[in-house]
Amino acid sequence: MNYTTNEIMTVAAARRLPDEAVCFVGIGLPSTAANLARLTHAPNVLLIYESGTIGAKPDVLPLSIGDGELADTADTVVPTPEIFRYWLQGGRVDVGFLGTAQIDRFANLNTTVIGPYDKPKVRLPGAGGAPEIASNAKEVLIIVKQSARTFVKKLDFVTSAGYLGGGDERAKLKLPGKGPTAVITDLCVMEPDAVTKELTVVSLHAGVSREQVTAATGWPVQFAANVVETAAPTDLELTTLRALQQRTAAAHGTASAAE
Repeated sequence: MNYTTNEIMTVAAARRLPDEAVCFVGIGLPSTAANLARLTHAPNVLLIYESGTIGAKPDVLPLSIGDGELADTADTVVPTPEIFRYWLQGGRVDVGFLGTAQIDRFANLNTTVIGPYDKPKVRLPGAGGAPEIASNAKEVLIIVKQSARTFVKKLDFVTSAGYLGGGDERAKLKLPGKGPTAVITDLCVMEPDAVTKELTVVSLHAGVSREQVTAATGWPVQFAANVVETAAPTDLELTTLRALQQRTAAAHGTASAAE
């Protein structure tokens, strides 16, 4: 089956989520990937959303953390403070699944403003629970479309910590989680270098060149010694993803299905 760059990005991200993991999910692309994982190889994953829904199994993609679809399909709904204090700060979240507006070479994230904070060009949705997820989840997966406007040399605002200035800076702060383990884009998959923590391309999607990735990155991008080609989506993955997006389109309109 033929597939789009958005589909390979979503599939590649979904594959990173193991079955039976406790996953704190962001809205948008992270929610699409996490629910694709739940509907394919990870039926026992426990999806948690910031609104307090635990074990959500939405039939369509939620528009926001307050979407009734989440509460209607959850195992239980608890107060938001319990989500953060008991689950996240208590070390019970295996994977945090996040998106972002800007990311730098050490996987620090900006979801606050584009431009100066006091007079921004764009005021973004804000931090939400992302800083706590980035700090406390045992590992973090990031899914984002790649462009030089998003992959920037310097963030306009640091909302959520990745590896800060690189090296052992995160470890020195004694943040509980180990930080981002993969950044999945519509061009490639990046992982942090074991020593420097700089994002390094480990996989290119089919038909994508190194030059394309370089042009879409605001810093001199590093490539692993053995860059592989991302495995193509299976028929099951594509069929499941497209059915999920079609149901979402019918329920909410085509815009929400195109996440």
